Amino acid sequence: MALLGVHSSSALIEPPVELTRYRNYLPTILIKPSCLPRMRSSFDSFRKQRSQIRCSLSKEAPSPLELEEDGSLSTSTSNSLEGEEEEEFSHVIKFNLSDFNITDRVSIGLGGRGDEAVFEAIVKDIDSPMHNTKVVLRRLTTARAQRRGKRAIQVLKKLVRRKLMYHSYSMQVHGYACSQTMEDEGSFTLVHGYHGSFSLRHWLRQTDWLPTLEATLALDEESVRRVGDDTVGGPAVSRQLRVIRILMRDLLIGVNYLHSHGLAHTELRLENVHISPVDRHIKVGILGNAADFSEDGPNNPDRQQMMIAFDMRCLGFIMVKMILRELMDPIIFTKFKAFLNKGNDPSCLREFLLRTFNRNSSHGNVGLQMLDRNWGAGWHLLSLLLAPRPLDRIRCLEALRHPFLCGPRWRVNPSMDVIRWSLGSTAVRITEEYIYGHQQRIRLAHFLELMEMLNPYSKSKNWLGLLPGRWRLAYCTGRHIGLTTRQPPSRVLIGDVHLTVTQPPKRKQPFSFTSDVKFSVLVGKDWPHDKIGIDGKLVVNSTFRLTSGKRLYMKGEDENLPAIGTNAQESAIKKLSGKRWRKALRHKELPSSLPVVKLVSSDIDVALILNEPLSKDIEAAQFVVNEVRTQIPPEMFDLSKIVCGTYIDSRMMVLRSVNGSALLFTRA
Repeated sequence: MALLGVHSSSALIEPPVELTRYRNYLPTILIKPSCLPRMRSSFDSFRKQRSQIRCSLSKEAPSPLELEEDGSLSTSTSNSLEGEEEEEFSHVIKFNLSDFNITDRVSIGLGGRGDEAVFEAIVKDIDSPMHNTKVVLRRLTTARAQRRGKRAIQVLKKLVRRKLMYHSYSMQVHGYACSQTMEDEGSFTLVHGYHGSFSLRHWLRQTDWLPTLEATLALDEESVRRVGDDTVGGPAVSRQLRVIRILMRDLLIGVNYLHSHGLAHTELRLENVHISPVDRHIKVGILGNAADFSEDGPNNPDRQQMMIAFDMRCLGFIMVKMILRELMDPIIFTKFKAFLNKGNDPSCLREFLLRTFNRNSSHGNVGLQMLDRNWGAGWHLLSLLLAPRPLDRIRCLEALRHPFLCGPRWRVNPSMDVIRWSLGSTAVRITEEYIYGHQQRIRLAHFLELMEMLNPYSKSKNWLGLLPGRWRLAYCTGRHIGLTTRQPPSRVLIGDVHLTVTQPPKRKQPFSFTSDVKFSVLVGKDWPHDKIGIDGKLVVNSTFRLTSGKRLYMKGEDENLPAIGTNAQESAIKKLSGKRWRKALRHKELPSSLPVVKLVSSDIDVALILNEPLSKDIEAAQFVVNEVRTQIPPEMFDLSKIVCGTYIDSRMMVLRSVNGSALLFTRA
């Protein structure tokens, strides 16, 4: 709850008030005089509102999802709080505005809403069971804001059955205060709990948020055991990961509590999440927009699935903002959402964010290291929370059992999807080290063999939807990509090597494959320090047809296969023969062949684009082409050497060439 210091006055505040004057870690927000009330000691000096709405508790509340609906509530008679309508709100306390002592702190509402004003107050009524209790008064000034407040009271009646769960993971609503005086006809005030804390967004905006939050949560040995990390005050990555696990698990438990009662929050944001230092729990904000997805009965599972999926997507945004502090910048977060809104698969977020973030960011790369830990488990959970199809998004209970939110001491049996993800993430991390020694090459070949044996899409019809797109060549087991220790006749630096696959307009037509290699030619005998040269591009076009095929495993030595590939096959077969991996195989015994997608190519077209002055020198251009062919795998220059595809998913692909070498691609 962001409550900012503004001293009360009996006169109308004329000049704008800069709220950040009292809290230097909040963004500068100016509140116009029309947005602030004229406060008196009795809290009844709000000027007459424009809507002229008397306080009424309508029995039939509009849908909370009608966020853009305009209009006003119908006026009610003076006895609208009697009878059935009064019974509907009998589970909360009805206060009078004279029951409170108002403190000198006021703020606009959650998310900068101009139709709310938030006050701190203390109950001064001696006869009240909440005597001397600190509360928050939320003055709702428009019809839509009042509808949210009354909806929050209605939702409370459904959740109050399990008071312990509700008080632990939701912001408690004590009651309401309503005035029907002539001076303040449109008054409706929601009275809810005060947790002595700011919203999660305000926590993350502080420079010393991590030690302050650790002190607020009072991390003891029991809290450390919950997340499975025994390093208190250790490295920054371990400390932040421990805190994020605690916050995300509490948040998932609270949201699952709502879903189990047939409710969807529909408004999960950093501004609506609070941390209580009393019980050290995450408090989900006011449920004014909670939607009941069981209104149409159990025969409408699609509506329930859509609402739960919407909440899970919001949880994904909260998680990624907590981990990657760069996304707190509105400009970068807009790029992040644009990437998802364009239909890109969230499993490719790592490739996108590595190029989006500034390497010299003040936040460092702590967030990327957290997501990369445990074989990229954080990226996997993030991709499930932000999946484009609602049916593919993970549920709260499944997320609580995900390896990313469980510490190393927890025994979690990962699914085969997580195992495949871990193998691919580990292979990509090894390629990024760019230390292609003998041991690294053996490990990479070993991981590629395991991925091929656990390929979830072995039929050609599965590749039709996954193959089109732009793929970046990350590694080749047959040849290094880039410079070697030799002295080249022409100094060429290889940039990105991409393979673009275009889907044909008709189903029976072949796919179009385009291999483009970007490079720069450095003129001169010595290597320049800035490495700026003449840009060039090598483009190879070809067409392929997809058919079904098989990959045979030879029992004896094959002279055509590299020694590394042979050893990797033997180690992979030995690995999958163990008891732990047998459940991943469809057969009781390892087959002598595995199904693959055979790629049949046709004509090839090669084009070289070279800027001046080398474009006019034919002899120099020949040296450049030979050097480019030396530094890139031959399969990227001659696409007909690619014979089959052995592994593909939404983020990576493995193709095999005619000599048995494997090419690892990641989706760009």
